[in-house]
Amino acid sequence: MIVLGLCGSLRPGSFNLRLLEAAGAALAPGHRLVVFDGLADVAPYVEGATTPPAVARLLEAIAAADAVLVATPEYNASVPGQLKNALDWVSRPFPANALRAKPVAVVGASTGLFGAVWAQAELRKILGTIGADVLDADLPVGRAHGAFGADGGLVDAGLAGRLEALLADLVGRARPPKTGFSQPIQAGQGR
Repeated sequence: MIVLGLCGSLRPGSFNLRLLEAAGAALAPGHRLVVFDGLADVAPYVEGATTPPAVARLLEAIAAADAVLVATPEYNASVPGQLKNALDWVSRPFPANALRAKPVAVVGASTGLFGAVWAQAELRKILGTIGADVLDADLPVGRAHGAFGADGGLVDAGLAGRLEALLADLVGRARPPKTGFSQPIQAGQGR
């Protein structure tokens, strides 16, 4: 089973990318997390515009995945603009978009105490409006600069256990993709 990871931070080595990597390592055997690496290439959303190649890659990656895990930082108490922009593209055409009924979970890391909880709540609302099957759970990783061990996993055993439970719930809700894609799209690979 393929879980597509979307990182809302564009910063190389971001804490949210590290959180996705920790999630990939925490997935049960037989499941794999593939991080989409083209979010920075997604052009600003324009209603009715032709789908740009970077957006087509994102749509294909979502369609090929069994589930989606989004890791978001919090910018000004909300979702980063580039992530929101990408989701605006993905939301079309409504109601038959790529996220329709797709299981999605949201997690977040930040250097502050609260671990991007407001951004996670906003993102769950956006994803629900798009039509995704959004898990009603969050995973706030606060003080992220000290949250990861040398092995890349979460240092706090309670957080690590919550991440594993969230991932088990996410893959448990997944159904085979509706498309004819037989191979998952790897990060950096287009069709």
